[in-house]
Amino acid sequence: MDLINCNGISIHYHWANLGWEKTFVLINSLGTDFRIWDDVATALQPYGNVLRFDKRGHGLSDVVVDTRGLDDFAMDVITLLEKLSIRKCTIIGLSIGGMIAQLITHKTSSLVEKLVLCDTRFKIGTRQLWDERIAAVKNGGLSSISSSVMQRWFSEDFRNHEPYRVAGYRNMLERTPPTGYIRACEAIRDADLTDIAKQIRIPALCIVGAEDKSTTPEEVKNLSDLISGSGYEVIDGSAHIPCVDNPSALNKLIIDFIS
Repeated sequence: MDLINCNGISIHYHWANLGWEKTFVLINSLGTDFRIWDDVATALQPYGNVLRFDKRGHGLSDVVVDTRGLDDFAMDVITLLEKLSIRKCTIIGLSIGGMIAQLITHKTSSLVEKLVLCDTRFKIGTRQLWDERIAAVKNGGLSSISSSVMQRWFSEDFRNHEPYRVAGYRNMLERTPPTGYIRACEAIRDADLTDIAKQIRIPALCIVGAEDKSTTPEEVKNLSDLISGSGYEVIDGSAHIPCVDNPSALNKLIIDFIS
């Protein structure tokens, strides 16, 4: 278990430092920890070092009550990279992780060589949607929303054929600290990265599950259209978390892109 002080808080991370010049930084989604990347991390190790971590308020990292929006999440990553002396990386971000990746690229353009933006957007959802989600968690805890979240996270086929795995990811969501979850919801709600996405000038690939109802294929295509020269790919039979419900297809797209 590796823990490091980033901006006064404890961040839980795992760095497979295999001596490569290239490092992949994987940033996970809302209500998950870095274990969602297990299959992707294994597939990427023949191509570079792999850094995963639990963002603040998730997994084994500290819950920070006074988190002030997406900037704080991005600065945690930038500090982590500085402390590990990682000066060049490819960032692969999912959902809020993709928003954090866009913001990191804006803040430290020389640090990021390539971007893979999975099931994400420059603005996700509406203020009303996030306020209703936050109110539901405050009133009933994460178990009150977990059934509907599983339907958005995973394709119908995956839910039908892998019920025990879905149960495990439901546990992951429900055991996320409510305050950490709410602070991340607020960060997504308040962020609009439209202008930042337009300024991205590094190679980027936008990927989305065909069955994603949280960030639909049309919405992710809108993000790709904003990023000059970016690629766009749809994974059939996948929903919001393709690194879990279709990792082989996701891995192939990432490896083709970085190669």
